[in-house]
Formats: sequence, structure tokens, C-alpha cells
Amino acid sequence: MNKKYTITISLIVAMGGFLLGFDSAVISGAVNGIRSYFEMTDWELGFSVGCVIFGAMAGNITAGPLSDKFGRKKILILTAMLFTVSALWSAFATNYISFVIARIIGGVGIGGAILIAPIYIAEIAPPKLRGSLVSLNQLNIVLGISVAYFSNYFLKDIEGESWRWMLGVEAIPAIIYFLSLFLVPRSPRWLIQKLGNVNIAEKTLIKIGGEEFAEKTIGEIQRGIDKKEAKGTYADFFSKRMRIIVIIAFGLAFFQQITGINAIFYYAPTIFEQAGGSTDASFLQAIVVGLTNLIFTFVAIYLIDKLGRKPLLIIGTSAMAVALSMATLAFNNATYNFNEKTIEKISNPEIKTALAELNGVSLSSQNELFESVQPLLNESQFIEFKQNEIKNFISINATLVLIAILLYVAAFAISLGPVMWTMLSEIFPGNVKGIAISVVGFFNSLVSYTVTQFFPWELTNLGPTVTFAIYAGMAILSLLFVLKYVIETKGKTLEEVEELLIRQ
Repeated sequence: MNKKYTITISLIVAMGGFLLGFDSAVISGAVNGIRSYFEMTDWELGFSVGCVIFGAMAGNITAGPLSDKFGRKKILILTAMLFTVSALWSAFATNYISFVIARIIGGVGIGGAILIAPIYIAEIAPPKLRGSLVSLNQLNIVLGISVAYFSNYFLKDIEGESWRWMLGVEAIPAIIYFLSLFLVPRSPRWLIQKLGNVNIAEKTLIKIGGEEFAEKTIGEIQRGIDKKEAKGTYADFFSKRMRIIVIIAFGLAFFQQITGINAIFYYAPTIFEQAGGSTDASFLQAIVVGLTNLIFTFVAIYLIDKLGRKPLLIIGTSAMAVALSMATLAFNNATYNFNEKTIEKISNPEIKTALAELNGVSLSSQNELFESVQPLLNESQFIEFKQNEIKNFISINATLVLIAILLYVAAFAISLGPVMWTMLSEIFPGNVKGIAISVVGFFNSLVSYTVTQFFPWELTNLGPTVTFAIYAGMAILSLLFVLKYVIETKGKTLEEVEELLIRQ
């Protein structure tokens, strides 16, 4: 078996994951800059950050069918072009609408890459390596997130509009991805299933695993074709015999996002500022979050084909529930103190003057804080206080917040992060895989958008305590779902997984 060749082409394809991760996290450093430049409200900020997911939905719903028709490779090349255009356009945007359009274009690339890269890798990987190789896509996602946090940290002090540099630098890896994709072969399974081209598929399979592997794989693909319709439909996807597959797929897609992972990645510096950190410290803590994500994704890749998919999901969702509960506790126990030192930190002189009469007051919750501050400020001042000044008054166990966030990210990185995409690439029958992946990916993006859009509003109006409590509750529900519905696919061929699930 030619592991080197298989790993090389898997790594090239998984660069789409790197761009996805970079695009997702780089906006976290630009949040304050774009809010100020485009004069955004909380809702406008949430939309400008989350609108990328609208593009992802379009990518989700079209990438699968298009990849079935034109091939996995061509659609991946198209996503690389979209990433490049989005990076340059968003960096040069001069108005809010133009900026949002650029973000949506990048989202279409995300929607395509996040679905088609795992499908391609799963279709070329030998069963014993499939979990690890598909997880390379998730590894590259978290590597992209980490690199984005580092990039933001080193670009944040550029004079002028540093956010433009943060967003524009993504064009460099996007162009490299575009050029590298011309080196990978077309998917052997796609060649046989859609074009009936056994000869070219056989050459690629021989390169991957030798003649015996090629012969066995071609036989399995052809037997699979003989057992099902030439092309699946949406009716096939939602048919009764697919019931357990649909439940597993939609359940994992829902819980992967509703537990708040993109809120953490998109707004990491903002969260740490809410815990009283300085701008420099919050950017550095975001880097630590990215590195934690990266390290534990390596752990997932090592364990996914040894320990199995379901055990990792059980361990990870349990730890996520614990971590989010810790964050809830830390923010719940926070106090807000007004004294000469904290009042002096207020940047707006009118707000500083208005709040001077609270000197010496200590409050035990965010609700009490808002009740005390609101009568002293006009509406716009109160909004500015909640967005920018509240961090000056909080007294909190910041170490506990950091530990909770790091534990949460580590737990996600060994479970719902890589395992969901691995299982989605495994559980669907070949004739409906493109349609199924698109529909489920669209749903996953819809949940992600909801979380991202509401997060700034939740922090401002509900406070971090209630926000993290909601995520903790969802993590507990995700554990219960895994225990009841998820099956183990470790070590099985794609055809064996199909037979196992369709029988149920």
C-alpha cells in the first residue's frame, strides 16, 4: 500500500479545510475594526460575521449535485477560486453591502470545500486509513484557525486599517490551493459510478494500494452499482429505509453547531475581553485556543481508527458539557465594581461623567449592573457601554474561564469536530451521497448561522452566564443523542456500512 501517495493527495485536498478554518477565524480579529469602520449595530455585526454561512448554505446545497455531475476535483478547484476572490474583495471593501457580498462569496467556497473534500478523501482512502485521512480535513480546518489567530495577532498593530490586511492575506493560501489541486487525480469511485471509466480509476487505485486492492475495490463499487438505482433522488434520501441514517446525520449536524463552537471561534477575543482581559491578552488567549484545537485534532486522528467514532463522541460531548458548565459558573460568580480606577478606564468622556456617581458601588450580577447603569445613560450610550465598556468593571475568575474554553475546544476537537464529517462521508449510500451531504450540510450551516447571528446580541442582552448555560444544556442533549442513536463504523468498508444501516 502506497501510504505516502494517498496521504499526499489527501493533504492537498484537505487544504480546503485550511482555508475554511482560516476564513472562519480570521474575522475574530477584524470584528472591532469592521464594527467601527462600517458603524455597525449588534445585529449588523452578527450578520456581517454570520453572512458567510448564507454563502455556505448555497455551497452546501449545490456542491453535492454538481460534484456528482462534474466530479469532486472540478468543484474543489472552483472553491479555491471563490476563496481567492472573497479574500481580496473583503480586504478592499469600502461599504457594508460590498463587504457582506464578499463574505458571502467566501461562504460559497466554504460550503463546497467542507462537503466535497471529505467525500473525495473517503472515496480514495483504504478502509483502515479512512477515518484518519478524512480527519485530515478537520486537522486542516483547525490548523487554519490557529494560523488565522497568529496572523491576526501579528497584523493587529499595523497602522491604519489593520483589519484589511487580516482578511486579505487569505488570498495567498487560496492561490496555492488552486494550483495544487491540478496535481490530484479524479475520484476512482466517481469515475466508475458516473462515467463507467474503470481503466483510469484502476490506475489510481493501483497507485494507492496495489493491484489486489484495486481489483477488490472495483469489484465492491460495481456490486454496489448493481444493487441500486443509477442516480438517487431527494425522495430516496428521505425514504423509510434511510430513516436511521437521516436521524444520525441530522442529529450530528445539529449538535455540532448548536453547542456554540463557531461562537467561540468567531468571537474568541471578544469573549476573553468580556472576562476582563486586555486587547493584547485576548488575542494571545485566542492563539492558545487555536493551538489547543490543533493539538487535540491530532489526538482525534490518532484515536478515530483505534478507539472508534462512538466512544470519541461520548467522551467529547461529556467533556463539552462539563466545560460549558464551568464557564457558566465563572460568569455567574462575577462581580462588577465601580471605583476611581475602573471608571477612569472608560473611553467615552460623557459616559465616564454619567457613571461617576456609581463610584464605590459593587454589583453581583450583570442584571444588577444594567439596572444601575441604564437610567444614567441615553440609549446610544447604554449600547456603547454594553459593547465596549463593561469589560472594565468585571471581576471574574479569568483563569477558570480560560480553562473552561480550552477544555471545551479540546473536547470538540476529539469528537463532534472531526467525527461528524467522517461519519457523514461514511453512512450515506453512494447513489444519494451527493444529495444527502448537501442537504445535511445546508442544515448544519443553518444552525451555525443561527448561533453566529445571535451571539453578539446574547452577550449584550442575556449576558455570558445565560449564553453559556444554553450551550451547556445543548451539550448534555448531544451526549444523550449519541448514546441512543449513533452506531460504530470503524474498520468497515463503505459498502458494509451501507448494508448495516439500510437493514435497520
